[in-house]
Amino acid sequence: MTSYREILRLNSQGLSQRSIAASCGCGKGTVQRIITHAMEQGLVWPLPPEVTDERLRQLFSAPEKPEGMSYTEPDYEHVHREMGKRGVTLSLLWSEYRTQCREVGDIPFMYSAFCEHYRTYTVRNKATMHLEHRPGEQMEVDWAGQTMAVVDNITGDAITAHVFVAVLPCSGYAYVEAFLSRNQENWIAAHVNAYQYFGGVTRILVPDNLKTGVDRVDWYTPVINKSYHEMAEHYGTAVIPARVRKPKDKPTVEGTVGVVSTWIIAALRNWKFFSLVELNEAIREKLVEFNSKPFQKKQGSRLSVFLEEEQPELQPLPDHPFELAEWKICVVAFNYHVRVDKMFYSVPYAYIKHEVSARLTHGTVEIFHDGTRIASHARRYGHPGQYSTLQEHMPEDHLKYVQWNAERFLAWAKAVGENTVAVTKSILTSRKIEQQAYRTCMTLLKLAEKYSPARLEAACKRALSYSPAPGLKSVQTILATEQDKLPEEDTSRDASADFAFTRGSGYYGGDDHVE
Repeated sequence: MTSYREILRLNSQGLSQRSIAASCGCGKGTVQRIITHAMEQGLVWPLPPEVTDERLRQLFSAPEKPEGMSYTEPDYEHVHREMGKRGVTLSLLWSEYRTQCREVGDIPFMYSAFCEHYRTYTVRNKATMHLEHRPGEQMEVDWAGQTMAVVDNITGDAITAHVFVAVLPCSGYAYVEAFLSRNQENWIAAHVNAYQYFGGVTRILVPDNLKTGVDRVDWYTPVINKSYHEMAEHYGTAVIPARVRKPKDKPTVEGTVGVVSTWIIAALRNWKFFSLVELNEAIREKLVEFNSKPFQKKQGSRLSVFLEEEQPELQPLPDHPFELAEWKICVVAFNYHVRVDKMFYSVPYAYIKHEVSARLTHGTVEIFHDGTRIASHARRYGHPGQYSTLQEHMPEDHLKYVQWNAERFLAWAKAVGENTVAVTKSILTSRKIEQQAYRTCMTLLKLAEKYSPARLEAACKRALSYSPAPGLKSVQTILATEQDKLPEEDTSRDASADFAFTRGSGYYGGDDHVE
């Protein structure tokens, strides 16, 4: 109720109308109207004894509405539901309400009365959830404190299974899944599966300060690790970790973890599961029951609120789910390839000797320089040492841009000896693309520095005696075992003669056969 006497008292002390309104808990327009009306009535502070509170109420109450017109009560349930949507304010809803009233010829409430009636509605109905959590705004995630178990069907041992919980705070709709470890791969997979289950993405993601999500814990600016940040970027969401030892930053998931421990983990305590798939199938059945269970103190369930209010506000899923990637730092070699997991992938030759980042997924290898992708290849598996080379990465004139080339290696080999030239030619012609053999030729060059040119020439000569097209491994083995120091074998006579059996003519029925 408006305190007319207090407004007049504060006005007499020279306070501004804004200060009076804040002190009396009313609108500035109400204060201005009362002060103006008091001046017209000649009322000044202190008031005469005959001016009672009832008299002031009669003097300053709003004029009666014209006959035939009435105030229209707003649809407070609609107002409350709309307030849960992003960007919607009471001022906007009051403007829409006022327009509707004028269209039907009714008198709308003033803004202050509109707000006051709405506050009364929220207190009376305890409707505060949507004001604290807007639909589709946040997803809170955490690992449950309690664990479950999977029985090894061979040894009979119990294997610990950790339970991941994700909750949408507005509706309380939850997602639960068990994993055998809490490593980063499972942490990322749990988020991807949760988004698929919800059918959309929230704008904010609130995790705990786990190492699988946060590299450096800081009160104001925590550092999100690269893989977790990449996942958030893929889904278009922002990661805002809860503060350290501040469970109230994610109260919904903290509370839901306790409920999940009762309705899912405890409910399955006497069951035995022999695989993670069986365990998650049972969890999914209990999860449906949990989300469909009616609220105790209000109508509906987590599922109904999710379908009606929250799901339409979720951001759409991307075209394909996020795939966890591994990052590695590499330096581009002189043959414009990088070595990743014992395989070689080409990049544009302009990046020779530059440090680059390689992003590895199950199917692709992407190379980045200063955040810009410069190459992409299908990931290779199998025998180590395979090359993936794109023609567009090769220079038009290799001599112009690259110091090392076939002519350079052959010129070096000629200085060592003709046998080294033969082995170098064999290596250069062994690959589909000549540049792929440069690394092997460089390794051959290093052998001369390690063992001396003379020994390398001798090793190449011996390798050529074993095979017309020897490889680097043959030369390395000969040098390591010092076979190049052994005397050369005499090949002028048939070595097999030393081991032949000579039979006389008598054996074949000749003249010297003795009966």
